[in-house]
Amino acid sequence: MKNNEIINVRLSDDDNSVMILDQTLLPNETKYVELQNVDELHEAIYSLRVRGAPAIGIFAAYSLYVLAKQIKTEDFDEFFKSVMKYSEYLDTARPTAVNLSTQLRRMEDVVKNNNNLKISQILEAMREEAINIYNEDVEMCRVISEYGVKLLRDANASNGCKGILTQCNAGPIATSKYGTALVPILLGHEMGMKLRAYVCETRPLLQGARLTAYELDIAGVDTTLICDNMASVVMNEGKIHAVFAGCDRIASNGDVANKIGTNGLAILAKHYNIPFYVFGPTTTIDMNCATGADIEIELREPREIREMFYSKPMAPLDIKCYNPAFDVTPNSLITAIITEKGIHREGLKLV
Repeated sequence: MKNNEIINVRLSDDDNSVMILDQTLLPNETKYVELQNVDELHEAIYSLRVRGAPAIGIFAAYSLYVLAKQIKTEDFDEFFKSVMKYSEYLDTARPTAVNLSTQLRRMEDVVKNNNNLKISQILEAMREEAINIYNEDVEMCRVISEYGVKLLRDANASNGCKGILTQCNAGPIATSKYGTALVPILLGHEMGMKLRAYVCETRPLLQGARLTAYELDIAGVDTTLICDNMASVVMNEGKIHAVFAGCDRIASNGDVANKIGTNGLAILAKHYNIPFYVFGPTTTIDMNCATGADIEIELREPREIREMFYSKPMAPLDIKCYNPAFDVTPNSLITAIITEKGIHREGLKLV
């Protein structure tokens, strides 16, 4: 696959800040912002300036390193206490994607396991670990793409053009470089496969319309944007041959938390006998989470439903809103989960 020119999360040249592509401005503006204050780093995760489970994990690792550099002490205990304070605060930004806490724990362990070193040496070890986290995700997503292309080849389309329905955004800007659920479509297109992507807009924050459609359009993929409530129609019309979805957390039994609306698509796919595939690196698997019922679902602000993206509010400002950011798809509705370890079908044995 051609290298994606957009590196959406990286360290600044002087290592004193984290550079991100501000995803809240897409598709109308491509802008990079430089962050180094703990509150603005936290806000970037909460406000979805940086989003996508793998990208959040990478961002968190870089952020903790940048913040650790700001701690002015040579005393290990004092340094470690400050690092933990920063880490615990960053971890409160969003609760559902497991990568945030997992990668913060990795960075904390680097500090714990090097308590015999000078602070400068610990900082260098933290930097190395953060870069390792980034590079590991690049490789995992690359391998996932190869398994995804195999599924595209296997998809059955009577007219020769394979229609793939997507939800939310699991492309390059949601990860380190390549993406997860979107990258097989991008790679398949480059290989000359006859594909058509159908993109659910993904209300209320429109990640499908703003981000997935944007990435597919740039790549030249034949793409059709649909409202979320049109999915049943295009399935019934025989236009969809597989559903590709990303994930934010996978329970040990194979239940999956992903952007709100994913469970509904899985139910529809089951009804129409359409394969439903979930893509994610093993960093999204939470073996401490027995089932999807144990996954904490993030509840977000009412204004995202009532007024965001509208010039005027589209509902009474005093109306009550319920705004869960994710839902859980039970493993019984999932055809396979694709990680860098392979295509997991039988019993969804992931590790």
